[in-house]
Amino acid sequence: MDVNMLFLHFPDLTEEQKRQFTLLADLYKDWNMKINVVSRKDIDELYLRHVLHSLAIAKVHQFLPGSSVIDVGTGGGFPGVPLAILFPETHFTLVDAIGKKIKVVDGVVAGLGLKNVTTINDRVETVKGKFDFIVSRAVAAMPTFVHWTKGIIKKESLHERKNGILYLKGGDLSEELQGYRTVELFNVSDYFDYEFFETKKIVYLPLKYRG
Repeated sequence: MDVNMLFLHFPDLTEEQKRQFTLLADLYKDWNMKINVVSRKDIDELYLRHVLHSLAIAKVHQFLPGSSVIDVGTGGGFPGVPLAILFPETHFTLVDAIGKKIKVVDGVVAGLGLKNVTTINDRVETVKGKFDFIVSRAVAAMPTFVHWTKGIIKKESLHERKNGILYLKGGDLSEELQGYRTVELFNVSDYFDYEFFETKKIVYLPLKYRG
């Protein structure tokens, strides 16, 4: 899959967004030669396995200007970097405990000229501030993830959808999600017709408050 296939799924991109998405592949290839954060196979299929997968969140939820999103366990910058390109008026905070991964993210963000990204090299439990949404890609089982991110979601919602977690995960999730009555699941294959996404899902867990 090349970048033009990405443009078919997101036909309303500006010229600047197209330029940034096109530049992504070379930036990641260059950085990955210095610091290996993405497997060779995944680098060859970057737009399918990483960029388009990240952007599946945008098919479920559109982040509004002025909103704030934290990407927990961002790794090499997914889903945060592609979403930051797509939503330039939303601020993204990308967090990872592994310094070399954040170094790659910093290099990619600088290369793209993104002004709406902050990076933090630390565990999410140490992060100060509150956010409208948490995004992530399969860094832990949901109960563990909810525990890690407790207290960092804003109570007041800018969006029609209540603030909460938008989580990319695959496989059978019934056991780990059985304790969450308000959870919603979306099949990535409903938006992108590629074999890679057959078992991939977007999990939306709204923030629950006791009245």
